[in-house]
Amino acid sequence: MKQIILTGDRPTGRLHVGHYVGSLKERVELQESGLYDEIYIMIADAQALTDNAEHPEKVRQNIMNVALDYLGVGIDPEKSTIFIQSMVPELTELTFYYMNLVTVSRVQRNPTVKSEIQQRGFETSIPVGFFCYPISQAADITAFHATKVPVGEDQLPMLEQCKEIVAKFNSVYGETLTEPDIVLPGNKACLRLPGIDGKAKMSKSLGNCIYLSDEPEEIKKKIMSMYTDPNHIRVEDPGTVEGNPVFTYLDAFCRPEYFEEFLPDYKSLDELKDHYRRGGLGDVKIKKFLNNVMQEELRPIRERRKSWEARLPEVYELLKAGSEKAERKAAETLKEVKHAMRIDYFDDGNLLKS
Repeated sequence: MKQIILTGDRPTGRLHVGHYVGSLKERVELQESGLYDEIYIMIADAQALTDNAEHPEKVRQNIMNVALDYLGVGIDPEKSTIFIQSMVPELTELTFYYMNLVTVSRVQRNPTVKSEIQQRGFETSIPVGFFCYPISQAADITAFHATKVPVGEDQLPMLEQCKEIVAKFNSVYGETLTEPDIVLPGNKACLRLPGIDGKAKMSKSLGNCIYLSDEPEEIKKKIMSMYTDPNHIRVEDPGTVEGNPVFTYLDAFCRPEYFEEFLPDYKSLDELKDHYRRGGLGDVKIKKFLNNVMQEELRPIRERRKSWEARLPEVYELLKAGSEKAERKAAETLKEVKHAMRIDYFDDGNLLKS
């Protein structure tokens, strides 16, 4: 069986470091592993419209932003196919067929859907398109016969629902669809990076993000304003590491060589944590170290992004070519699905056959 990856992001804004540690970094590593036959990375504009229907310009303007972020982190268009979801109409048709395999109560129980509905204030008026988000995502994944889906931890319920749809379809119509596996970040600190304000989730809508395209001064400003341990008031006070965003970011981004370069008084992150717990280590010193770490990590991403930004016609062409390739692949799957459902009426006179 071919090993195929499908993953993507909604173009509702620039991508941030939460996206990077949660899935983008993993995608690049998988891309470079040589273990996969095909890699599809989707800019999910159709899904973004489910809660931005009255503001399509916001989605349209951010398609290029997301594409630039992809290229900035190291997604290689020679190895991975970047495409725009709405340019593959077969995905919509697959979604429609899968809707018949899922109950309303099952979608309502999806933890990710419940959380997103609450976050967007949709409790009393849920757009049908938004409600069907998990079914649409299942169509995206199965259209490419994806075997692996690298995403953040919050998407795990979506993948579970996709597996249910695959199992249901195959049991009713015969073995047709491929069941995917989720790929989570190996570093536990990367499963869900908190916002700089200490809130559990980094979110564009909450304004608590460090963006991949932020300039050095903006990164520094955000890091120096980060929430830490509220009880660590004086330098000599013992501090709490667990749940402290500054240390969570260091867990996610710090490398051993950064201590020798930026903080030679310490040999490791564990040593730094121990000192903070004992007291005698101020938040400003840790934040300055984190700023140096983040500047080193984000500089090459920002530079690659700017290089591509100077060549927007090339980005346009690779998105167009990628979307055309993705549509050909999805069309093959749709044909298989319709054949399994026996609704390929005009293929070889099937409507006349019993």
